[in-house]
Amino acid sequence: MLTTLTDYQILARRLLATCLLLVAGWGHAAESASPQANRTILIVGDSLSAGYGLAASDAGWVDLLARSLSDYKVINASISGDTLAGGLARLPRLLEEHKPRWLVIELGGNDGLRGHSLATIRDQLSKLIALGQAAGAEVLVMEMRIPPNYGKRYTQKFTAVFSEQASEMNATLIPFFLEKIALQAGMMQGDGIHPTALAQTHMRDQVLNQLKPLLSRARGD
Repeated sequence: MLTTLTDYQILARRLLATCLLLVAGWGHAAESASPQANRTILIVGDSLSAGYGLAASDAGWVDLLARSLSDYKVINASISGDTLAGGLARLPRLLEEHKPRWLVIELGGNDGLRGHSLATIRDQLSKLIALGQAAGAEVLVMEMRIPPNYGKRYTQKFTAVFSEQASEMNATLIPFFLEKIALQAGMMQGDGIHPTALAQTHMRDQVLNQLKPLLSRARGD
């Protein structure tokens, strides 16, 4: 039982100190959750980002990007053979787990190689972009290209899907990062589809050129 003014003063001071600690904790949590404090970059891709066929597990362009952006957390959630549908199945959990500030979508190549309908490709890509944006991430879409196995019309319309959806949904388009190296000696593996270790720095630079302005803007540079 409290019997003196001193007891009330002590209790009041303790309550005040507790409130200040709670306020400080809330402020710290808010700062940690703010876009400025979030430096996570999530890459969701297929074999081109998973480092397929490379002798060293850390020689892929995503690993090189992580080393170039040492102040950022780069998560490589790429799986060889993955498709847009596979990315849609995995992305909600990845967004919840990593809460990225930036999302790079490198998917669709396997869909094109399998001749999936352009309407389905467009729909699934738009859903991936929408999921990322709804989670508060700034989305970058990597343009995909395929050999003309299904004819010139399909091939051209397939590539156009990526720029069209990026434009419609206010996402950043990363031009096809194999365009300048696909015909260079030593840059492609024997299958003619997957790049060699020599090509990985060029691929990283292509992505980094598009990513850097977004990082600078987030920092307020």
